Amino acid sequence: MSNAAVDKKYSFLVSGDSISRGIIYDEAKGKYAVLDKSYVAIVQKRLKGIVQNASRFGNTVVRGLGKLGREIEKGQPDVVLLEYGGNDCDFAWDEVAAAPESSHEPQTELSLFEETLTGTIASLKEEHIVPVLMTLPPLNADGYLKWVSRQDAAAELNILKWLGSVTKIYWWQERYSSAILSIAERTKTRCIDVRHAFLESADFLSLMCRDGIHPNESGHELIAKTVLDYISSEFSYLLADAPPASPA
Repeated sequence: MSNAAVDKKYSFLVSGDSISRGIIYDEAKGKYAVLDKSYVAIVQKRLKGIVQNASRFGNTVVRGLGKLGREIEKGQPDVVLLEYGGNDCDFAWDEVAAAPESSHEPQTELSLFEETLTGTIASLKEEHIVPVLMTLPPLNADGYLKWVSRQDAAAELNILKWLGSVTKIYWWQERYSSAILSIAERTKTRCIDVRHAFLESADFLSLMCRDGIHPNESGHELIAKTVLDYISSEFSYLLADAPPASPA
């Protein structure tokens, strides 16, 4: 690694959904709120350069990456972290509860999710921007079912009728996370496996908000640690506290 590469200030772009935006369910306020100490905020303090967070609540891969070109023009990033899938695999649960006998589709079909993510990776590499993928934190299927049924017993029963089993929620989301790993392997793209880090914890449910899908503050701390451990192992020169470059 040359001294120039080590000493350079880098530009980073995070493109994702509410997890990267830092949204948590605030129990005290009884509503969603932005966490000051989100994983992006924690990582940003350690990186050598500027971090632009283009993540938005509700973003799917199609919606978020559709705006990526403008974000790249504005920020001129060297590295783009792509964090998607949580909304893509989600369903319109009110519609499911109202019509459990009908067919229902996720916000983004898995094939379109894979196609969009793969195309974006290719475009970034063509522009000499380093793409980095991130897997999905696991969800709490029981907690999430309670949340999307809005504590309505009839709605919960109908959703379960359509699902067949509450575990199908976990399985369905895992398909999208597994697709991210497959895309990373197929395209030779770097991937930070935060799902593995959550599942390695003694009780990953304690790292989730009451809604069953958003990591809480402890969950964000774990994501930040996982990201920083990856950077320290693979690209330590990107860290602001990296050892100074040796004379050439």
